[in-house]
Amino acid sequence: MSNEDWRVEINLDDKHEGYDIGERLRSRDLDEDARARLGERVYVSRDGAKLFLYAGSERQAREAEVIAQELVAADNLSADFAVTRWHPVEQEWKDASIPLPRTVAEVRQEMEHKAETERSEVEEHGSYDWLVKINLPSAGDAERTAETLEAAGHRVHRIWRWVTVEVPTEEIGNELISSIQEGLPADAEIWLEGNLDDADTRPPTSVYFDPRMY
Repeated sequence: MSNEDWRVEINLDDKHEGYDIGERLRSRDLDEDARARLGERVYVSRDGAKLFLYAGSERQAREAEVIAQELVAADNLSADFAVTRWHPVEQEWKDASIPLPRTVAEVRQEMEHKAETERSEVEEHGSYDWLVKINLPSAGDAERTAETLEAAGHRVHRIWRWVTVEVPTEEIGNELISSIQEGLPADAEIWLEGNLDDADTRPPTSVYFDPRMY
């Protein structure tokens, strides 16, 4: 059984000078026709003029693309098609021609790319997605810990005995915890959590598509 996720992206041409009312109605029914022909193997969802077909293998995705192209042509519509694959490290859909990372070095490269993307988003939106939180035994311990982390280049905030470090990814947060945990006082508590201030902009780690919802 495949543990990979594939998606056919169909971007229907829906310009102002394009469809008349009849064509628009037919395009809305396209996802129903796709479900009937694809059966239970592929999930179908729609977002405006975009149609998404989710499959569990490249073969299924390619078959779905062919069926969708036939349906679009049968309705005298036009669309752009793309087959993409979910990259679990970077948490995003990427062109099918880009392979998944297979080696430790390739996984590390994707993690670094994801971190760099998160840093760029921070520059635009002003906050990271993850927080390392440390509860120290005293305010003095917290101050010393904060100074050490700031000297290492981390984004640090301190309130009395609590120190918070902003990190771009979950992986980097766990690595930071591993690297500093032994150097903290014995009674210190340290953990990683999502940044609630950025919850509206952070994509979910997993999504379930139920065709009955559409």
